[in-house]
Amino acid sequence: MASSKLGLIVRNFSSSSSLNQMVKPPIQIFGTEGRYATALYSAATKQKALPAVEKDLTKLQDALKNEPKFKEFVLNPIIERNVKADIVKAISKDISLAPQSSILLQVLAENGHMKNLGGVINAFKTIMAAHRGEVTCEVVTAKALDASQKSKLEGVLKSFVKPNETIHLTAKVDPSIIGGMIVSIGDRYADMSVARKLKKYTDLISATV
Repeated sequence: MASSKLGLIVRNFSSSSSLNQMVKPPIQIFGTEGRYATALYSAATKQKALPAVEKDLTKLQDALKNEPKFKEFVLNPIIERNVKADIVKAISKDISLAPQSSILLQVLAENGHMKNLGGVINAFKTIMAAHRGEVTCEVVTAKALDASQKSKLEGVLKSFVKPNETIHLTAKVDPSIIGGMIVSIGDRYADMSVARKLKKYTDLISATV
């Protein structure tokens, strides 16, 4: 029953009637990957299978990172869709995936969207973070933040979220921004990098020449 429901939802996610029947996620994610993740969240919520599905997707994400052959199979555009669908069905059974996770893989294969698996997983993780009251925040700096800097930054960022929400902070390093930082918190974005300021001034100078 769970399998058929998810298969129906994902195959018809573009129709208004299907969307009206879906459980709305706590955060909306657009694009192909967002639609698949939303459909999976809806089906897993109805079947009370969110913990199992989240665990499955973490397992698949680890495989994409650490198993070159699996990643090659997922991204290979030459393998026929029906063959891929049969293979992922066998894989799902072999590693004991939940029915919802298994059907998602099969539908991705049948629709030629297996290359989007990583993106679907990330989109689902974002939905689950919002489901738990976590606000995803990404900070990019030219140099790695030390523990004290990270702690102070988290304190500042908490003022931008609701009292019942928590910050899930990811820190990345990109020397090309030179200095300052780029902050993404929820659907808000602020580029306070030195590189951006230099570009702004360069553009102004160019416009006056």
